[in-house]
Amino acid sequence: MRQDQHHKGWNEIKTNDSWAIFKIMGEFVDGFEKMSQIGPCVSIFGSARTKPENKYYQLASDVAQSIVEAGYGVITGGGPGIMEAGNKGAHLASGTSVGLNIDLPFEQHDNPYIDRDKNLDFDYFFVRKVMFVKYSQGFVVMPGGFGTLDELFEAITLIQTHKIERFPIIMVGSEFWEGLFDWVKSTVLKKFGNISATDLDLIHLVDTKEEVIEILNAFYNKFDLSPNF
Repeated sequence: MRQDQHHKGWNEIKTNDSWAIFKIMGEFVDGFEKMSQIGPCVSIFGSARTKPENKYYQLASDVAQSIVEAGYGVITGGGPGIMEAGNKGAHLASGTSVGLNIDLPFEQHDNPYIDRDKNLDFDYFFVRKVMFVKYSQGFVVMPGGFGTLDELFEAITLIQTHKIERFPIIMVGSEFWEGLFDWVKSTVLKKFGNISATDLDLIHLVDTKEEVIEILNAFYNKFDLSPNF
């Protein structure tokens, strides 16, 4: 009897998994339809826990304003902290302000600076991440936690493996990122040889909004603006 119950429960799981495909497809279709109309954007990542009085909140807002003034829109994860700062800067500069929200048990709620018609909600992290990667012309990575690191290393991996087109990855805040970047160069690259030196070519470590814009402009003076796959 127990064996029969076990098999029944497993079959129910398989059935639920099969039906989930349609929900996943729906998120992809909705995301692709809306994001394809937005135009060239730069994504800003960083901690949801960063408070408005933190210097990186203000820097993220300033960077976002400069990005808009340079002709791009801004995409964030749609939540508080650095995400809010990015959308705020884009809003203040009267630019495109996109929020890719996800339902989380803590931290996440949409911020008031997202354009109402560009506020997308996702249930699946992997669908949301596809939208970031496909429609971003660059990643600006502010200090953050595991989610920020996840986005950073996934983008690097996809570029390294030629699954997406190359685009600049700009890490803002040398006091935060320098230790990680030095470890990657000294240990992952030089000591163990687990990556190639060219894998680091698109990664930039900066501290100012001017450097962010300079890197974006230099890259897109050579390459066309387009979706990444």
